[in-house]
Amino acid sequence: MDEILKYFHNLSDNQIWQFEKLGLLYPEWNEKINVISRKDIDNLYTNHILHSLSIAKYTDFKPGTHVLDLGTGGGLPGIPLAIIFPDTNFLLIDRIGKKITVAKDIAEKINLKNVSFGHCDAAEVKEKFDFVVSRAVMPLDRLTASVRNKIKNVVINSIPNGLICLKGGELKEELAKIRHDYTIVNISDYFGEEFFTTKKIIHVYL
Repeated sequence: MDEILKYFHNLSDNQIWQFEKLGLLYPEWNEKINVISRKDIDNLYTNHILHSLSIAKYTDFKPGTHVLDLGTGGGLPGIPLAIIFPDTNFLLIDRIGKKITVAKDIAEKINLKNVSFGHCDAAEVKEKFDFVVSRAVMPLDRLTASVRNKIKNVVINSIPNGLICLKGGELKEELAKIRHDYTIVNISDYFGEEFFTTKKIIHVYL
């Protein structure tokens, strides 16, 4: 939890309580359903929650923004972002039903009101969003192709609508296949922990 307070200084008491609860609920669920690598659950706050919140350092979603979290797993990055942005609407989807069960239960237990859930893939979602967020669920070209018709035309935020993806490792080949403008940000520009040395935000304009 200290990792969150280190970088986010204006949290309300309720937001602090919600983040603290995540530190109890994820390990509890992980004993039953492996939504986070068992060897990585001790690094929950840095490697998963803070990683998710790098998007909140990259941009500040305006109230009324609609965000789709594609392949949310147990609710990442959607749940941490929904805590930070209580006036943004989030739809969290995953093709694996038991993972959506975990995400939904955690959201209910922290009284998160601005999230909804779907046991489905992107093709089954009919509405449009300002942004799609994702944590490396598939190669960028496939991810872009699957969500480009899900993006609204009207821009209400300070950055272009599109896909905001959290990625790590060597990305040259993936980026070469992208036929849209994009921005790359090193997450190490925001967070000093060693885990973020190779981690990046890829924002593809759609």
